Amino acid sequence: QVQLVQSGGGLVQAGGSLTLSCEPSGRTLSGYAMGWFRQAPGKEREFLTSISWGVKIARYADSVKGRFTISRDSMKNTVSLQMNDLKPEDTAVYYCAADLALSRLGSPQYWGQGTQVTVSS
Repeated sequence: QVQLVQSGGGLVQAGGSLTLSCEPSGRTLSGYAMGWFRQAPGKEREFLTSISWGVKIARYADSVKGRFTISRDSMKNTVSLQMNDLKPEDTAVYYCAADLALSRLGSPQYWGQGTQVTVSS
């Protein structure tokens, strides 16, 4: 059974930075696309960014483009989300996701457990 284990997150002031990490336990997710989503209270889950396997092509939602960077380390079997210039509206629970098909990341095979990110003004 594969689990996506997230780490990082927490409380930061506006303009600050945080890094989230996601590592699969159980086995290597070779060939899987991975991504990050978030869900704020009272809102639907929002796509943030994804990265493909192999050539590692990244895509970003407009809301985070230029501020967030996704990266993956195939050797360490991790995917990270570097978040800069954080804003109070970035406050949410953040989730990593993994699926063999990039197009299915919205309903992925695996979800992380979620990590709270709170940005104070």
